[in-house]
Amino acid sequence: MARTAGAGVKDAIVIGAGIGGLSAAIELGARGLRVRVLEAADALGGKAGTATIDGIELDTGPSLLTMPDVFDAILRRAGTTLKDELDLRAHDPWFQYLWPDGARLDVKQGLADTLASVRATFGTQAENELRTYLDHARSIWEAAAPTFVYGEAPSLGRVLRLGPRALPLLARIEPLRSLQASIHARVREPHLRMLLERYATYNGSDPRRAPATLGCIAHVELSLGAWGIEGGVQALVRALARAAERVGVELCTGARVARILIEQGRACGVELASGERIRARAVIANADPAHVFGELISKLSSGPPEPSMSGWTAILRARRTPRAPHTVLFPRNYDEEFRDVFDRGRPPSEPTVYLCAQERAHGRSGWAEHEPVFVMVNAPPEPIDGASPDAWWTDLASRVQTRLRQAELTSEDDALVWQRTPRELAARFPGSRGAIYGASSSSRAAAFLRPANEVRAIPGLFLGSGGAHPGGGMPLAAISGRLAANAAAKHLAR
Repeated sequence: MARTAGAGVKDAIVIGAGIGGLSAAIELGARGLRVRVLEAADALGGKAGTATIDGIELDTGPSLLTMPDVFDAILRRAGTTLKDELDLRAHDPWFQYLWPDGARLDVKQGLADTLASVRATFGTQAENELRTYLDHARSIWEAAAPTFVYGEAPSLGRVLRLGPRALPLLARIEPLRSLQASIHARVREPHLRMLLERYATYNGSDPRRAPATLGCIAHVELSLGAWGIEGGVQALVRALARAAERVGVELCTGARVARILIEQGRACGVELASGERIRARAVIANADPAHVFGELISKLSSGPPEPSMSGWTAILRARRTPRAPHTVLFPRNYDEEFRDVFDRGRPPSEPTVYLCAQERAHGRSGWAEHEPVFVMVNAPPEPIDGASPDAWWTDLASRVQTRLRQAELTSEDDALVWQRTPRELAARFPGSRGAIYGASSSSRAAAFLRPANEVRAIPGLFLGSGGAHPGGGMPLAAISGRLAANAAAKHLAR
């Protein structure tokens, strides 16, 4: 599938073959442009990667598909559809939430069934509170999505140019209130508060400081739905790669870009680590903006924004048990986890543990008597002035396994067969410091501070990644790639 890099002027070069890079390449290729994707690694997918353990391929990144319409629209640009390329999996229950006091909530595929589950578990008042909050979250999404997700990168000036519509818009999306404050104003049930605050972590942010606007994430997952992908998330990567090749895109692996070429103030190609130069009329960087501005070019080397959370991730070889596709085990004190990660800059002493049973969630094949279970724990990004201590991650792995055994989610003979620390994630994705979602959204002005898709200071340079507008996560990274491609197409037309 992938090719080696070669000479020749292209209309566009895409640096990186993550979700955003592949989406950008498909959009440009569908316009009839000559596009080459340069990926430093030996495989496509970026953070949507895999590991092979005892001959078994497993996902090591995202584990849930939301907003499938985004990917259907991208695949349609290449003459195919999401339904033609992938089989989506729905489960009932889909998520199981567990608390140390013994409470257990099953989240269902449909909102009505989830509300019924909340009523059966926590009572009618809790059901009404969740319904009220999700109505509010839907209102935020409907107001914010056109401007802050699907549109060009927002600025305060652009919002104010909406004129009389600006103030009602800002009032609906609650940018000046914290997510935690917004939840607590509408939901009194303590277990539901924790469940809803967790959605801030979907883009690596702190619910105590992140704007209430992020409440729309709860609407996207609980109301619009979430799915597994038959064959794992890597099946989506392969579908995007097939679509890219269908529209004539060249996919090159093992091609690390050392720098972006700038001539007369304009991006005009790249230089590979081998010294080879490849010319292009436009360059789209599917990479962390800090890497782009700090290493690939040096013209815009201002200080990087605050990074989002990172994560310690692992794969367990676990004895098969009747488990939910996705399980979340909460700590006794959720705020203390955020104090550890965001205030103290260390792994949480009692972490929330997320599990994805890949056989049930995605139809991945496991071992003869054991199943692969993906594990994730929130963690701080790598320190800016050095490396995190090895003891952090050894201790965290031990605490996680102890918590899982105490909750009877794993057995004594279950084993960690793969793990990755934020330090290793930072090495794999330069400039990221191990942050999973690019810049943090833990500020009221986060939406206005995220890098735009078009670098206006350098004509011909564009950003299409989870670190740029509109943010992290698979669907938003895909939208970022498309926005960068649309901007590049306009540039090329000029």
